[in-house]
Amino acid sequence: MTQSVTNRQRIIDHGEVFTPPGLVNDMLDLVAHECERIESRFLEPACGNGNFLAEVLRRKLLTVDKRNARNREKWQRDAILAASSLYGIDLLADNIAACRDRLWNVINDAHSARFDSPLSEEAARAAGFILSKNIVQGDALQFRTLDDRPIVFPEWSPVNGSLLKRRDFAYDHLLEHAHHSQMPLFSDLGEEVFVPTPIGEFPPCHYLEVPSAEGSHDRP
Repeated sequence: MTQSVTNRQRIIDHGEVFTPPGLVNDMLDLVAHECERIESRFLEPACGNGNFLAEVLRRKLLTVDKRNARNREKWQRDAILAASSLYGIDLLADNIAACRDRLWNVINDAHSARFDSPLSEEAARAAGFILSKNIVQGDALQFRTLDDRPIVFPEWSPVNGSLLKRRDFAYDHLLEHAHHSQMPLFSDLGEEVFVPTPIGEFPPCHYLEVPSAEGSHDRP
């Protein structure tokens, strides 16, 4: 089957249409300030191969560059924090794999451009792990993964500089709050906020050690 026939069939089966880069940039320019904030969270419920998320990440990494032009360790820490703020859902496994790889490459390429070397092995592993948790295959309308489990997203919060605190939340609970409450969710701007009950909680750990913390968490 040719690529054009395959693409047409995906449009028929899944309504898959990718947003052109120019339109992506025009839309993100409307929220340019948020795109520059490392910690500002973005969710793309039909992420495809990452057109929106990749551009948001590039913009965040410009802020990382400005803050840490000569400090590789802090650059990697802030780049991983930037990656941890991006979330995506898509029905198709190949899109999920492409999106994760694309975001990882955006970080690695930016690091190589800044420091003339790829990410350290530990940072590359941590970034890949976080993206594997944040970019998930599932149905955003049904709030379920393809194997019919609830979609769960981790919240990654910086603690004391180099530590990350992970708490897992059910996607449908977050959406229910968004529909029925005027209170912001997980705000860092000083407003009164609504914080839902996590379904999983991990002790703080060094940002390079988040893959190793997978097996040690508490459930309420």
